[in-house]
Order: sequence, then structure tokens, then C-alpha cells
Amino acid sequence: MYHGGYERNFANLKSGAKSFEGTDGTVHALPEWPKSADGLRIGYMEKAGKKFCAVRVVDGKSDVVLKNDMVLDPGTHLGFGHRFGPEPTLVEDDALALRMLEDIIKKNMEAPGDLLAIRQRLKDAMTKK
Repeated sequence: MYHGGYERNFANLKSGAKSFEGTDGTVHALPEWPKSADGLRIGYMEKAGKKFCAVRVVDGKSDVVLKNDMVLDPGTHLGFGHRFGPEPTLVEDDALALRMLEDIIKKNMEAPGDLLAIRQRLKDAMTKK
């Protein structure tokens, strides 16, 4: 889900965030996560140059703001045919979600505890399907 422009919003991002500041200086509410997004949820921001970066990882038990953002590669992390936009992007491929999370963990190795717990819950859910 889009969380605003990186340069304007990342420094103030907190767990439980409900809004972001737009380029016009107006505060915009984050939409509710779609009901079908019942697993891994990624908040991303746009950096200059149309680079989209993961900045937040949420599941049913944790809400982690990343110390180190990770540039998202649409083909690798979302699958072909998915795009970034103002509406939440749904990715229903568990293997892609796991790969994205593992790449995020690699960028945040200095404090991976909560992220590793989210990874384990995701893997547990995948084996139950």
C-alpha cells in the first residue's frame, strides 16, 4: 500500500500509521487494508525517480517500520502484470511475498527479530494451504 513520498514522510513513519503528507502539504488518510489482504502487508513509498521502496511490514501480530528501505522490483517482488498505484496492490503469490520479505530482511539484518517472526508465520501459513 502506498504511504506517500519518501523524502517527505519516511522520517516520521511510525508503527500503526494511518496517514501521510502529500506533495501539496495536505495530510491524506491511508485506506484500510483490503479484507482479502489477510497475510503479509507491505507499506511502500515513492522516492525521486519513480523508485518504490518498502518501508513497513505488517501482519496480524506485528507492524514493523524498516530502518533501511528496500527498492522494490515489480517483476521480482509483485509478479508481472502488477503495478504500483494509489490503491493497494494485491499479490496472491505466496512465493513472491516470501521472496520480498526475505529481501527486506537482508536489508535490515542489524535488527531482524520481528521480521524473522513475520517470515516464520508466513511460512507456517504457506504449509497449511
